[in-house]
Amino acid sequence: MFLEPTAEQHAFAERVQRFAEAEVAPRAHQIDESDAFPRDLIRRCGEEGLMGVTVPKEWGGAGRDYLSYSLALEALARASATVSVILAVNNSLVSEVILEFGTTEQKQRWLKPLASGVAVGAFALSETNAGTDAANQQTRVALDGFGFRLDGQKVWVANAEVADVAIVFAATQPDIGGRGISAFLVPLDSPGITRRTRNDSLGVRGLGCMDIDFADVRVDSSQLLGGPGKGFAIARWALDGGRVAIAAQAIGVGQASLDEALAYAKTRETFGQAIANYQAIQWMLADMATDLDAARMLTWKAAVAKASQERISLEASMAKLFASEAAHRAADKAMQILASAGYRRGSRVERLFRDVRATEIYQGTSEVQRMIIAANVLGMA
Repeated sequence: MFLEPTAEQHAFAERVQRFAEAEVAPRAHQIDESDAFPRDLIRRCGEEGLMGVTVPKEWGGAGRDYLSYSLALEALARASATVSVILAVNNSLVSEVILEFGTTEQKQRWLKPLASGVAVGAFALSETNAGTDAANQQTRVALDGFGFRLDGQKVWVANAEVADVAIVFAATQPDIGGRGISAFLVPLDSPGITRRTRNDSLGVRGLGCMDIDFADVRVDSSQLLGGPGKGFAIARWALDGGRVAIAAQAIGVGQASLDEALAYAKTRETFGQAIANYQAIQWMLADMATDLDAARMLTWKAAVAKASQERISLEASMAKLFASEAAHRAADKAMQILASAGYRRGSRVERLFRDVRATEIYQGTSEVQRMIIAANVLGMA
């Protein structure tokens, strides 16, 4: 296997890089400081074809492949982890899911607006007691005298502050575990829905994360995604793509950390010479560069596999695990190289250090990825 982007993929990545440098990077500090969802910037991302990168053009997307998508997210994350994650949720966890499992009517109503950036989507899976144990859904859809009603609470729902629609996972047959979970497309302006602000997040601020309460929210069969009892399988499929996206995001943050460390090492002088001349600094930079390139290869491998394999759970988990931990190491070494200049509140490295930590947690912790990898290599998946 020869892993190298084509000329077209390179050109797309370079275009996204220019956009990120010109319009995203200048906003990154302000997004972090204000913790405000950058709605206008996300609209611009839609205009640039970044809200539905892999969605076909007839459904409002850019019609590109998964490697191009990964390259775009890496470029965006070098400028702003927050913007990259907002797009990853809308792309991997919402738009691609509707494309794969939605009916024609569902695609016509939601996919075109989501893929073009007119609408924003959210993915409502996690609950207080259903994170790693995602099958333990306490949100319920039950039949009463008037039809079906949705009741429960979702937590840490990214994009929820501005989202127009959410894919909501709920138990329709609670007594049979994961096989009794269904997925519904729920407009977030439906009666009975309350969005609640969470406490401040350490990093990836401005993501619009909220908790969502559902109280007697009416749903019907037209909102069911993929059929009854298919919700858990849909969530697993979505998270495969989502983990490739988070791996790409982590690499972008790690590369930004390396960029900062390289620039500082070349200009900071001690004892009459640049600290880049010291072997201790050189070895840290060498480790960072090697780690990130290895992570990039795993991520590209998973992205390419997305087009040819029915499931990429192993490849996606390996990519997310290694990329998130490699990026964490890179941010840590960058802070060590910059020392007090990096540790200072408001420095770019300080923000990168906070942002990168989340990549080892959301869409499955590092421990979850190791569980998935172990199950696959042991033949127990």
